[in-house]
This record gives sequence, structure tokens and C-alpha cells, in this order.
Amino acid sequence: MSESNKLQIYDEKPIRTAWDAKKEEWFFSVSDVVQALTDSADPKQYIKKMRSRDPELASKWGTICTPVEMIAADGKKRKIQAADTKGLLRIIQSIPSPKAEPFKMWLAQVGAERIDETIDPELAIDRALETYLKKGYSEEWIHQRLMSIRVRNDLTAQWDSHGIEKGREYAILTDEITRAWAGMNTRQYKNLKGLRKENLRDNMSDLELVLNMLAEATTTELTKAHDPQGLTENQCIARRGGKVAGDARKAIEADTGTPVITAKNAMDFTHVIELVGEATDEKDKPGGEDK
Repeated sequence: MSESNKLQIYDEKPIRTAWDAKKEEWFFSVSDVVQALTDSADPKQYIKKMRSRDPELASKWGTICTPVEMIAADGKKRKIQAADTKGLLRIIQSIPSPKAEPFKMWLAQVGAERIDETIDPELAIDRALETYLKKGYSEEWIHQRLMSIRVRNDLTAQWDSHGIEKGREYAILTDEITRAWAGMNTRQYKNLKGLRKENLRDNMSDLELVLNMLAEATTTELTKAHDPQGLTENQCIARRGGKVAGDARKAIEADTGTPVITAKNAMDFTHVIELVGEATDEKDKPGGEDK
């Protein structure tokens, strides 16, 4: 099965998935998820009854679900009803099954945390720090990553005040910056690192992260200095800001003979940290320093 069409296993039940590269979203077979959570012998009938019990869900079904090509039981590709993560979580809320309760509790927990973070934004920073530590990142890298978030926020604040719309135009300008300093757009950069939905910055090395911050911080300062208006003028500024970091990258590579941008991702970085920790543990054992 291709990378874009995979079987995921939940509670020993197979769930078909498909990756939409354009939307950068995973889509899940609704009937497979329903069967896994309810043990229903006929998930299609269960879905029909579920929609009749929940008129609000039924009214938005065409928005929540979309036909996606996946492997059918006969081994052929067919379009079946599928939903992305957000849609799937909405559907799960309408499933009165003990197996669905952990998802519902998790949604309630996330919702409560988001409300708390709105009241006290510092909680979001603390939670991000805790999450990165659990994933195995070093404290030094985490502090850089949190700094990169501030740098990015400063840049987007400038874009907002210079007529740039969130979403598509943000993505266009981000691509301009990335292409100017890294030699590829954001999607190509993620492909190099084998990423799908994951955050690109979370998969950068220290040096990649620093150069990306330099590109964005320079773009922020140039935007303040030259007051570009609209997408076209801001694209020019984005390229100039990215070029500053691009020139720095080329100088580093010429001096070291080593490429700054690599296919390494978070799995590689955190694995190195784990190995260092294991080596330290070995040294603490009797006779460990002699190994």
C-alpha cells in the first residue's frame, strides 16, 4: 500500500486512511472508524441511524464528509466516505459507545486547556515547553524554538498591518522567504525531511532554525523600514529578507564544506538525545566508564 493510502490499526481493527497532499490533511474512512468504535456488523446502517439521532450532524454531513479514493474490500480503489481529523472528532461525539469515551474526554480536556490559555497565555508557553521536553528535545533547542515563535509572530503582525491576508497570502510570503534562504519552497523542504502534517520548524536543526529566524526577523525589519503594501510589494521584501539568511547559509557551507539543510528531522534529533542519555546512564553503572 502506498504512503498516501495506509491502514492504521485501532484496537486490532483496520482503519483506511489517505493523505491529501494539496490540503496537507489525513482523511479516515468513516465506516472503518465507526466499526472500530462500535463493533457494529453493519457500520453503514449504524451511520444512518446515528445521523437520524443527530439532526445537526446530518445537516452538516456533506461538509464533514467527502468522497476519497481508498482501497475497497475487493482490493480495488473506490471513493468512500471519509473525514479529516476535525470532522472525525465531530462524528465521534455522536457515537454512544464506551470505546468513544476516551476521545470525548480528551476533547473536553483540550477545550478546557484552550480556554485557560486564552485567559492566561503564559500557560500555552508552559504547555509547549512541557510537550517538547516529553518529545525528547533538548532544553537549548526548545528555547530557540520558542524564540522562533516570537520572531514569527512579530513578522505576521507586520503582515497584518501591511494588507496581507491570513491563510493563502501568508503561505505565499512564507514560501518566498523559505525559497530565498533554503533554495526550496516550504512543501519541498518538508518533502526532503519526509514530513506530512508535522511542523517544519519542529524538524529543523539548531542551525536551520537560527537561519530561518534570521530570514523572518530580517523580513520584519525591512517591512518596517520600507512600508510595503499588498501582496506584490511584500513578496519583494520577503525575498530580500530571505536572501540575507540565504547568503549566510552559503557562506557557512563554503567554509565548512557541509550542507546546512539536510533530510534529518525530529526523529533523528531526539534519537541522538536518547543515545546521549543512554551513554550517560551506562557511565553511571559500575565499570561504565571503561566500556
